[in-house]
Amino acid sequence: MTAPPSEKDPLAIGLGALGAGAGLGGGCILLMLLVVRALQRVELRRYGGAVSDTSLEPLVGLFAAVGIAVFFGWRRSRALENIWQRGVICALAAFGAIILAFLAIPFWHYLGFPGLAVLLLTSLALGVAGSAWSVRGSGA
Repeated sequence: MTAPPSEKDPLAIGLGALGAGAGLGGGCILLMLLVVRALQRVELRRYGGAVSDTSLEPLVGLFAAVGIAVFFGWRRSRALENIWQRGVICALAAFGAIILAFLAIPFWHYLGFPGLAVLLLTSLALGVAGSAWSVRGSGA
């Protein structure tokens, strides 16, 4: 006997897409912060001047992370027919990724590199779990 086809669950699709976008976008921001902090710690020098200028990387990483959050929020909410709901999910996913970047401040201040690594892994786990929840809710 085969199982009856499951129906769409809009709440699971929306929250899953939101979690996937925010988690994976926040993971991108946190990965960039770890790389920038590691480069600042190494402080490479050539001919007496610093080689690694890390003034632009946080801004580029932030824009890339917001783009990733919007992409995954849009992609995972494609089972919803209402384009307005999909747009709101994308905007909230981008905002969630930026909130995760602000959460990195106390983690870095109190825990340093291990704290950022734990927050990065937690953010990526949120993104993967949200993605799976959204796919499961779409009835695919």
